[in-house]
Amino acid sequence: MPPVSFQRTPLPMRSIRSFLAAGLTLALAALLSAAPARAQMTVEVTGVGAQQYPIAVANFHVDTPLQQDLAAIVRADLNRSGMFQIVDAGPDAIEEAAPIQFADWKSRGASTLAVGSVQHLPDNRIQVRYRLYDTVKGYQVDGMEFTMAGAGTQRDQRHIAHKIADRIYQAVTGYPGVFSTRIAYVVQFSRNRYDLQVADADGADAQTVLHSPGFILSPTWSPDGQHLAYVALEHNHAVVYVQNLLTGRRRLVAGYPGTNSAPAFTRDGKRLAVTLTKDGNSEIYTMDLHGRHLKAMTREPGINTEAIFSADGAWMYFTSDRSGGPQTYRMPAGGGDAERMTFIGDYNVSPRISPDGKTLAYVSRRDGLFQVETLDLASNQELTITNTVNDESPSFAPNGRMLIYATSLEVGGRGLLALASIDGTVHVLLSGPKGDYREPSWGPFTP
Repeated sequence: MPPVSFQRTPLPMRSIRSFLAAGLTLALAALLSAAPARAQMTVEVTGVGAQQYPIAVANFHVDTPLQQDLAAIVRADLNRSGMFQIVDAGPDAIEEAAPIQFADWKSRGASTLAVGSVQHLPDNRIQVRYRLYDTVKGYQVDGMEFTMAGAGTQRDQRHIAHKIADRIYQAVTGYPGVFSTRIAYVVQFSRNRYDLQVADADGADAQTVLHSPGFILSPTWSPDGQHLAYVALEHNHAVVYVQNLLTGRRRLVAGYPGTNSAPAFTRDGKRLAVTLTKDGNSEIYTMDLHGRHLKAMTREPGINTEAIFSADGAWMYFTSDRSGGPQTYRMPAGGGDAERMTFIGDYNVSPRISPDGKTLAYVSRRDGLFQVETLDLASNQELTITNTVNDESPSFAPNGRMLIYATSLEVGGRGLLALASIDGTVHVLLSGPKGDYREPSWGPFTP
């Protein structure tokens, strides 16, 4: 997957006086008649955040048509978060340099306003400029300029729109936005066709990085976002690969007799935890990225699997049935005694730790339902955050505000990807046009 290519420059703050001195410059929205986004999934949002921020995102003024409608992508990103109430900005485009009538926008219910322009430069580059205003206090909150060679690719254009949405999200909520991050997941299109795909966080611009006639499981990102580790069925043998997403090259790192499964990168990205049954029992080992220097992390009867490391690199969380049923445990990342972390219910699997290390997520079985629970490690309070009942494979967004997981709307039904906010108030279904979607993994922040 080639990286996106553009440059960005902060825009200086403008004084309120300059806004009042100039007249409004409006342009017809028809200038934004770019091609529709290549959305590969439909998005269904239910619920709203505990606090919503009213924002208007005006159509961008465009002097040269782009294939992507940048303002529409920004609005969709913010709406999908559940944290924003999108105020209708009308059909007209507002140029980035235009003066803003703050009182007018405030009266329309928008406490913030985003505007932007797309300009074709004499040297054939495309420049995208955006500004964010606080209409209540009457000043500019943020501004940024992006430049692309030529018109850029559709991926470049989408990435700039996602970056703008990220900046708006952070400026308004105080948390980094994750709209420009990527997700990985597995799609089964037929009995003998599995694809490992990487897509934007909204499910659009999906790229297949691996076709396989056998199953693919447990994709997991390296901390730098350049590699995926996963389990693949090769010649009826489950083995672990690490694949470079830039070159497409992959390396077999665990092909021991028995089962090789559940890979997870250490936080420095230099080692990998895997579950091996080579000696009969299911135990967790760490190894370097060439499959060498194997170190046993667990030596307990029963099943020990699904390792994941905390963001500070101090802890390894994992699933073990050493107490009679599958529960979440943790131990020092370098090895040591394990302590049990989950006690409610008799089935808690697939642990994930939030980026700030404060919240543990896992799939729990209660009354025959499989749902994603979160556990506040300080208060020991548990919260059911999903409204679906066949959930699996949760994965935190890199800002810790949402999780992606797989689910199905009926037992044995087609798998879908879903999002849930960390407080359980916002739910999003990402439904592909065809295929059985499983095993999502949310990638890290990247430049």
